[in-house]
Amino acid sequence: MESIINYFETIPSSHRSIILVSGITFFWLLEYAVPLFRFNYKKVKHGSINIFFTFTTIIVNFVLAFVLLKTSDWTVAHNFGILNWVGGMPLWGKIILGVVLLDFIGAWFAHWIQHKIKVLWGFHLIHHTDQEVDTTTANRHHPGESVIRFLFTCFGVIIVGAPIGIIMLYQSLSVVFSQFNHANITLPKKVDDLLSYVIVSPDMHKVHHHYVLPYTDSNYGNIFSIWDRLLGTFTKLPNEAIVYGVNTHPNAADNANIGILLGVPFKKKKKMGIETTSVKLEQ
Repeated sequence: MESIINYFETIPSSHRSIILVSGITFFWLLEYAVPLFRFNYKKVKHGSINIFFTFTTIIVNFVLAFVLLKTSDWTVAHNFGILNWVGGMPLWGKIILGVVLLDFIGAWFAHWIQHKIKVLWGFHLIHHTDQEVDTTTANRHHPGESVIRFLFTCFGVIIVGAPIGIIMLYQSLSVVFSQFNHANITLPKKVDDLLSYVIVSPDMHKVHHHYVLPYTDSNYGNIFSIWDRLLGTFTKLPNEAIVYGVNTHPNAADNANIGILLGVPFKKKKKMGIETTSVKLEQ
């Protein structure tokens, strides 16, 4: 465990890039082999739009990386945060606890609050406008959302008191798991269901991309599914019933136009509709 943390403490940017590219490449190829949906789209053209937003996310995180490092250094130097307050815990326990808590604050909570605050939803909306969800959708984030998520990660680091090694490990896992649960792949249903008791499986996350409420406001998790199950936001929907996108932005041409997508957060928001008032989330 110590060698793993030592590696992630000094992980080169090139290695982080390899993790990102390898994940996209692996799941991209897997989508050809075992697709969940057979989209009638130009896969490369669709992917290029999402790769553009991937690069903007990389730029934002690169520019602000020193803030994350300084935040982590401050918690360690001042013995602040949960990991610094828990005594007698072995290194492996601190690593697991750190990753789990960072996933809650930096992913689940950040995601949930973006759905609840109108201004933040305007930025996150771009992620939901994708009408052909695949592994490249994982990184389809408006630059403004990338900043918002970065701030939540910093907040999580302060609360958790996470050293930089655990932060880099968490972020690497987060990237790969997001690519996995967005991938347009089909797993045996029993396998997917079993996975969803611990981690966010593809079928579980696909429900979140259904185009109407209340499904859009469910299954917020990224790595671990426990948060949705514990906090009452877990739900199921048969794959054949899922329609990707968001009902306030149904125009496919607009949703594939980078210029229009960049301007979405600054336009008046339309209120999302609900498919049926009798829908009850399956817990």
